Amino acid sequence: MEKIISECKEKKITKADVLGFDYEMGLDFEQAKKLGIDVQLKVIPREVFDKKAVEKGQVKFYDVAYIEVKPIIRGRGNAKEVAIELTDFSVFYNQDNTGEVEEKLQSGGSKIVIENGQVIKISKDKQTDIIEKEVLTKKWTDWIDYWSVDFEFESKKEIVRVVDEKTGEEKEEWTGSYIFENEWQSFRTKKDRSLELTSAFKDAQKGKMKIAIKVIDIFGNDTTKVIEVNI
Repeated sequence: MEKIISECKEKKITKADVLGFDYEMGLDFEQAKKLGIDVQLKVIPREVFDKKAVEKGQVKFYDVAYIEVKPIIRGRGNAKEVAIELTDFSVFYNQDNTGEVEEKLQSGGSKIVIENGQVIKISKDKQTDIIEKEVLTKKWTDWIDYWSVDFEFESKKEIVRVVDEKTGEEKEEWTGSYIFENEWQSFRTKKDRSLELTSAFKDAQKGKMKIAIKVIDIFGNDTTKVIEVNI
């Protein structure tokens, strides 16, 4: 990310789209924002490996899911607690070409598609062949399977064992990333489809806290946001 920002600054570029299959947790865009650079992360869809999809122009790069949260701090002096409220979650998935689906749909048939971050049911009337569309994701919480919070993110480094090229011996090395530890979560069950949008409170020491919030959507994809909270 630093290299992208540096090159944009050098070449006076104000907007950059970054393509990737996946992104690491806690990417910081504050420096880019301060420099007036709009960095957009785009996900490379699996359809890029489908020759037919490429030829038909069905490959669409969609934005990375977006999480919005609000920290809640209560207490006085050294006896403070913090909780996290999940206030918004947006996805931008696209799957299938709706125009093509409508053309191929048989009378009386229906199909579920994803378009611009919405799950849509497309149906063709058996008698009139009139196409009807029903949006199944009525609100942003419909996209969430479960979400969790790590109140002490960056407390546990991701360590791997590698072979030293000079000595041939194994050694431990920090990858530069941190391990997300699930300290609180809210998830749906078959019997209870409700979702808590505010976490439990956690004791907080005076100073700065790095808190990570992870959301798993209904397709099993996870999105993580890291925030810094001043206690």
